[in-house]
Amino acid sequence: MCTTMIITCGATADGSMLVTHSDDNELSDQRLIFVPAQTHAPGSQRGVVAGTNDGYPRLVSEARGPGYALPGWPATPLIGEIPQVAHTYAYFDGSYGIMNEHNLMFGECTNGAKYMPTNPVTQEEAARTGKHCRLFYSAELSRVALERCRLAREAVHLMGALLDEYGYFSTGETLLVADEQEAWVFEMCALPDEEYHSAWIAQRVPDGTVFVAANEFRIREIRPGADDQIFSNRLLPGLTKLGWAPAEGPVDWLRAISHGEYNHPYYSLRRVWRVFDRVNPDLGLSPWVTDGYTTDYPFSIKPKHKLHAKDVFALYRDHYEGTQFDMTKGIAAGPYGDPTRVYGSYDGSGYDVSDHKLYGAWERPVSVYYQGYTYVLQTRPHAHELLKGICWFGPDISYTTCFVPFPAKVAQLPQAYQVGDPQKFSRDAAWWSFDFVANWARLNFQRMYWVDIQPLQASLEEAQTLLLTTWEQEAEAGCSPQALTDLCDANARTVVATWWELADTLIAKYSDGYLNPQPSRPQNEGAIGIGYPSGWLGLTTYPNGPITYDMVM
Repeated sequence: MCTTMIITCGATADGSMLVTHSDDNELSDQRLIFVPAQTHAPGSQRGVVAGTNDGYPRLVSEARGPGYALPGWPATPLIGEIPQVAHTYAYFDGSYGIMNEHNLMFGECTNGAKYMPTNPVTQEEAARTGKHCRLFYSAELSRVALERCRLAREAVHLMGALLDEYGYFSTGETLLVADEQEAWVFEMCALPDEEYHSAWIAQRVPDGTVFVAANEFRIREIRPGADDQIFSNRLLPGLTKLGWAPAEGPVDWLRAISHGEYNHPYYSLRRVWRVFDRVNPDLGLSPWVTDGYTTDYPFSIKPKHKLHAKDVFALYRDHYEGTQFDMTKGIAAGPYGDPTRVYGSYDGSGYDVSDHKLYGAWERPVSVYYQGYTYVLQTRPHAHELLKGICWFGPDISYTTCFVPFPAKVAQLPQAYQVGDPQKFSRDAAWWSFDFVANWARLNFQRMYWVDIQPLQASLEEAQTLLLTTWEQEAEAGCSPQALTDLCDANARTVVATWWELADTLIAKYSDGYLNPQPSRPQNEGAIGIGYPSGWLGLTTYPNGPITYDMVM
């Protein structure tokens, strides 16, 4: 349920390639794990896991390095094996593969599809039943690509070959994959056929443009022979056999394999509109469309102004502020302008609008309360080789997080970012510090954010940008990967400690609904009653008393 973007190098102010992803994972495993490079003996096999576990831990495996070797937890079962390569690259891993030591970058979002087999078909089951195996979900697919590939086009070909040979299962998926020069959108789904079991297509994002996907496939016409598309040679025959392709004329990938949007009308398309409209309002794109298959929104657009990484942070901190959909306004935002809209069982959980009854719906913003983490991956063409690839990582909700840089060539990631069970509160975990502040802020959202959280967030993120300059100087002076790792670790510990200090301050400052005196203020002033805004009071029973002994009609 994620939002993912590509900002090509021609669309950024410094020529960087950016790939982004918010993992809107509903209290799943929030850890950022370092998977080390490894050398493998001839004839080795690489185990494949289902890769769709929504809980904690997402994976337990000594083969993936110490981050995934969790004592006391049973190893994640394998559903099959593929031939291993002699050497695999180090990479950062989350719910999906993120970025490797050669600056190959991934983003992701889940999509609804017409056919979504919940369970894999293991190699053992395939041998026993005669079915074709279905080993890969997008998570494992992205990890194998990061282990083996340096370039985006190379990753596209590898992932496509793996799906053709070993099969795909589960939801429809979009993976974004980019290197320093080139970016691709790779989309896939399962097909209900044993011969044509999997469908995939990739399309290159034109340089100088911005791409966004938000839980709906974004590739449209399948164009055989086009130099900006790569797709399976099984794709068109498979769609034709199933009757999902028209008898003649062009084939629309989105219409052929999906029901359009994800959960309710505008769940996906409103976010696509919002990002495009913020990036280039001169296009005058309308937030209203005819249906979920609209072609009103281009595949990608040129921005009005070239973007910096911090501009992309801002795109992820959006609740439609200043538009007719502004979630900080209205009675649902409560007295303090809280954009959070908690979902319930009545909202449905389907992967498309056709499989559950809708009693109503909230707008779906880019920044949403169930975000596990957000990252902005950056490959900087003019940086020192040690610092060319950067993962800007922000735990928990993008609106109230702080993006911290982790160079792709570090020898290890900070411990605080590699630990944390969402079911067990811990001050050792970076994620819990940000999650606590985000939840506490709901006591008085606008005041806490603008007075306490946002100033510290802005200050820390500015300091992170300046820190990269210092690290560049260290690298030019001969800094080793291990020394860079130590610098990165020290910075992360400082950020997390600072955020816990903020949390402690907020507990005291806003206790019991008051604004309480802080140490910098004169003593013995007493707590200040904040109360509620008059506009919100007017929507309640407050104006009707009890303010008189008269009967109120």
